[in-house]
Amino acid sequence: MRSKNEQDRRRARRRRRIQVFVIYTAIAIGLAWFFESQATTTIIFVRHAEQTDHAADDPPLSVAGKQRVAELTRQLVDADVVAGIDAIYATAYKRSTETAAPLSERLDLPINIYDANDTESVLETILKNHKGKIILVVGHSDTVPELIANLGASKKVPPIARDEFDNIYIISIPWFGKTKTIRLRYGEPYNAAAPA
Repeated sequence: MRSKNEQDRRRARRRRRIQVFVIYTAIAIGLAWFFESQATTTIIFVRHAEQTDHAADDPPLSVAGKQRVAELTRQLVDADVVAGIDAIYATAYKRSTETAAPLSERLDLPINIYDANDTESVLETILKNHKGKIILVVGHSDTVPELIANLGASKKVPPIARDEFDNIYIISIPWFGKTKTIRLRYGEPYNAAAPA
């Protein structure tokens, strides 16, 4: 028959093992949550597609613009094989909302309207509300380079020409490390030599 002291020691060892297991499990869950919450945020910037009239106040998309939007939608509808685009932002202009609308409809996401003159505010909202997500932002030739620069990404984004609509900028913002910028092209290519 075991002595009372030996039984007490065994119970104490068992209790310590359980406590260590619970502590390690809590630490593992906490670390998993921390790293998940600190995931990379990806922002995709595009300029609105071609419009009908450069001189008009708020022109809609042209036929060429609608074709470009169809290609943009095709490219981005399955951008992330797991979850896809999580949020869409566009300025209130017709050309911007019409650029975002088909993807918005396909993914059943609302278009969040932002002020084209307040690029800092929209970026603050995106980074606060969509950490670790994939976001599409439809802007303008003068705002897209500014938005990218304000993120601390590339300050060397070349000016976007009046008739240049084929850029997609993908900005990756990791929770730790350097923000990266990738530029791709889509749809009918821009020809700088073509008459404007």
